[in-house]
Amino acid sequence: MSQRGKTIKTRNEHEMTLERPMVTRHYVMTWDLDRCVGCQMGPTVCPKDALTHIDGEIVDGRLVTRPSVDVDPDKCVLCGICVETCSVHAIDMKVNGKHEIPVIKYEAFPEVRGHLTFNKDDFDFSLKDFVINNCPTGVISYDEEQDTMVVRYEDCIRCRQCEVASKGAFQVVQRWKGSVELHRDRCVEGCLACADICPTRALHINEDGELVLADYYCIKCGACMYTCPIKPEFEEEEFTFESQGMTITKSRQKLVNKDQLAIKVERWRANHTPVQSASWIEALGKLADNKASAVEIDRKRALRRQDLIRALRGHTLPDHTRKKE
Repeated sequence: MSQRGKTIKTRNEHEMTLERPMVTRHYVMTWDLDRCVGCQMGPTVCPKDALTHIDGEIVDGRLVTRPSVDVDPDKCVLCGICVETCSVHAIDMKVNGKHEIPVIKYEAFPEVRGHLTFNKDDFDFSLKDFVINNCPTGVISYDEEQDTMVVRYEDCIRCRQCEVASKGAFQVVQRWKGSVELHRDRCVEGCLACADICPTRALHINEDGELVLADYYCIKCGACMYTCPIKPEFEEEEFTFESQGMTITKSRQKLVNKDQLAIKVERWRANHTPVQSASWIEALGKLADNKASAVEIDRKRALRRQDLIRALRGHTLPDHTRKKE
């Protein structure tokens, strides 16, 4: 029997794939389960409720099985919203063998983009190995022939580790603006699972074995909230928005136990291309809190913050590179 038009799902320990062969368009969507942090952003915005969060497993306070996601191939329409929303680039999508996100191509959804720039003239190249070693995704390298730093931009998660490690020669604008709070007094004793899942080392274990937060590195994915044993609780509420002259009412999940959480992440607004479709407005209403603006840590001040420097691998900048006070 022909499989044309039917979505075929395959999954193993490291990868999940959906494939839909059609007459003119052949869709392949692939999840890198080793990169996925189970952040819930995809399931939150999926317009067909095709994605399901899978909890990780914590033993003696440490994460032994990573949280993940599953997909119902009968519900998924391969729109690509989850691809664009994923903060750690764990999902790849191709149509006819070429990278394509349908909702982006047909302007039904914006590119949720951050920015990273590198100023070679401002960079102390004695720091190159320090910067490379502090990239949590391994996307920075040194091109000896060109004598410059190279970034694999499509896999960069805009965590700002390179910004602090390079003393500002790299400059990063993150995809989401928001906040993260760690309340150590509410933590389950001995639990360090949130540090195990954090993709940026914003949450990490210091030299004394204590859980600490370097908030400037947080990309607001929220994976820590769903890994923590103290789970967020939600109630459904309706929200309305205007789109193309119509008033649309949708439902979203409202956090109701924020004062009990050990770790709380809020997203306030996104850096995105100018698209005002109903799909995007609905997704934004589900992902972001109702805060129009907020003060974020100034970059210059961040480069001097000792907690951010200690959060780097190696803990401190090499002695000969430190600025004199």
